[in-house]
Amino acid sequence: MMIKKLTSLAIIALICVTGINAQSETFKVPLSWHMLDPIKDSVYGVSVNKCYEELLKGKTSQKVIVGVVDSGADTLQEDLKAVLWHNPKEIPHDQKDNDKDGYIDDYYGWNFLGGKSDTSNVTEDTRESTRFYFQYKHQFENITDSTQVPQKDRNNFRTWLQAKNIELTTTEAAKEASAIERISSLLPQISDFSKVLLKDTFSLEDVKAYEPIDRKTSAEKQIYTILLEKVAPGTTNITLPGKLSSLMDSLKTANQLPETAPPAYRQQIVKDNYDDFNDKYYGNSNISAGDVMHGTHVSGIIGASRDNGVGMDGIADNVALIEVRTVPGSGDEHDKDVALAIRYAVDHGAKVINMSFGKPISPNRNWVEGAIRYAQKHDVLLVHAAGNDGEDITGAPNFPTQFYGPNNSESFDNVITVGASGAMQDDLVAEFSNFSKTDVDVFAPGVQIYSTLPGKDNYGSLSGTSMASPVVTGVAAVIRSYFPKLTAPQVKQLIMASVTKINFPVINPATGEETKLSDLCVTGGIVNLYNAIKMMQSHQFPLNSGKK
Repeated sequence: MMIKKLTSLAIIALICVTGINAQSETFKVPLSWHMLDPIKDSVYGVSVNKCYEELLKGKTSQKVIVGVVDSGADTLQEDLKAVLWHNPKEIPHDQKDNDKDGYIDDYYGWNFLGGKSDTSNVTEDTRESTRFYFQYKHQFENITDSTQVPQKDRNNFRTWLQAKNIELTTTEAAKEASAIERISSLLPQISDFSKVLLKDTFSLEDVKAYEPIDRKTSAEKQIYTILLEKVAPGTTNITLPGKLSSLMDSLKTANQLPETAPPAYRQQIVKDNYDDFNDKYYGNSNISAGDVMHGTHVSGIIGASRDNGVGMDGIADNVALIEVRTVPGSGDEHDKDVALAIRYAVDHGAKVINMSFGKPISPNRNWVEGAIRYAQKHDVLLVHAAGNDGEDITGAPNFPTQFYGPNNSESFDNVITVGASGAMQDDLVAEFSNFSKTDVDVFAPGVQIYSTLPGKDNYGSLSGTSMASPVVTGVAAVIRSYFPKLTAPQVKQLIMASVTKINFPVINPATGEETKLSDLCVTGGIVNLYNAIKMMQSHQFPLNSGKK
């Protein structure tokens, strides 16, 4: 699941401390800023509106089917109803498998998180690390060295150790200790706050009484307030470092692994033989089960009806969205469901598949890699979100990933990985976005993206790489719609070749330090639809690889 750690007080404070220029102070970011143009509109959108107005007006296109592997969607949302895929060979609600694909009544798509009844559905689950930790706890908990483990079990042992570490770092005590540590690291940057208060020694009461004069002093006040509220009353700025050190030590001492295995939420409802990949005809047709906010929002970004006078516009203007419910409302998705969801979308005609989810371990990644190869064979582009941990994922994949083979030395040419960007120069790289010079291909708008929400006429803004990924999926769908002869690898190459290059310094989400965007992703740029279409129309893009 991808909605996690969308904000961090430490990182937000750090961004504020680094300073905001006058443009950010006075310029109001438009609601659908991701559709706008960097030069024309002064925000780092992907130039969708400009592209339609100047390059695609009057041009013909082919409908592109897009797979949305997500949490499902609200089929009654006014801006989505016209663009949801309808299985042409299936009669809805007749309880028959009309098209003989093994899935009964799959009119809008399929729900791999359902039981045999439409009303029996998985709505919550656990982290993959929790599931794996308890699955092998009895086998590995007393092992001190990998040489004690039979060769055939060593991969599972290494994964179990990784799962154990994740469990240790995701307890409430560990998260609080980490947050305090990150915020505390900012103190040396605001050592002159005593001069602001005109006091060499100050307390929480002094900090709260201070009225900031600008955003910098407001951020400094916030940092000191958070930290002083964490420690004992009477603590001053002089004694604060020692108090924080003691607090973090006590939190680390209190940090304990869970003792009781959580319920098997999915298995209790789905009831398939999870270990048998050929047992694949499970689930139900209810793609609107449970909390569908995430999938509804993602779907609208890709292809909400354009120019219909209501709500908002999606990026792609000629798409049909196959909804494949795979991601629970909480917890991580299961590898089997992901692999079958990809295959289902491919088998029903998808040419682009959006995957706004991810997790740090993938016990059955071979199933998912097999599905990616299947998509590759059928010329399907997969777009994947980089993740929301504000970390460098080089060598630490957010699964599923484009890399495979020994030491992840090989890569699929039909997978593109996306980080999240903001509207303005000062916060161009989203503070929550994962990044990598080698493992993240591009950045795309992912901060406060306005789109469809569940309900007939509901709309709102969400942030995350979950929102950046469908921006790229929408761009890919437009390219495939107007230039259908391009292969999936060529579409990926075109998207990467046509980015808006960023030549000014950006902030590294993990360190808070200035760096180049080319150090945070392969291309060093923000996706731009106008540039991509212009390159095709002016024959600037070499069609020399992967051409049909």
